[in-house]
Amino acid sequence: MTGGEVLDIARDAIWVLLKIAGPMMVLALLIGLVIALLQALTQVQEMTLVFVPKIIAIFFALLIMLPYMGQTLGDFSAQLMAQIAAFGA
Repeated sequence: MTGGEVLDIARDAIWVLLKIAGPMMVLALLIGLVIALLQALTQVQEMTLVFVPKIIAIFFALLIMLPYMGQTLGDFSAQLMAQIAAFGA
């Protein structure tokens, strides 16, 4: 396996990571911004107020996105296994 092939695999792995984790991170960012704005407007500076809505929203987003995440990871794994098998042959 050449260095270029290894870099291609690493690049694909990073894209899969972004596809899987990206929606959850964007959701957490948006919820954090909304809650921070509400805290600034109401002057309620409770630190624990941010965590509960984020946890609940990410939990429901995981329930919705889990099939997509599993399919993406499964496709990448199958592609990687095919490359490994082709390298061994």
